[in-house]
Amino acid sequence: MSDHVYKKIEIVGSSQTSIEDAIHNAVNRAGKSVKNMRWFEVDEIRGHIDDQKVAHFQVGLKIGFTVEDR
Repeated sequence: MSDHVYKKIEIVGSSQTSIEDAIHNAVNRAGKSVKNMRWFEVDEIRGHIDDQKVAHFQVGLKIGFTVEDR
């Protein structure tokens, strides 16, 4: 196994359906521009309440990815 260097970015995913969907939305969207993603960490979970009901989920994530050699 070779040595790797990693970098982390912070993003927020959202969904009207669930926390899990918010995570999937964030990872899928980040994957369009970030290469070599390896892991994610959930930092925070929050949401929006409308008319006494949960209306929206937001999940703060850190995504780790491998830094490429040039």
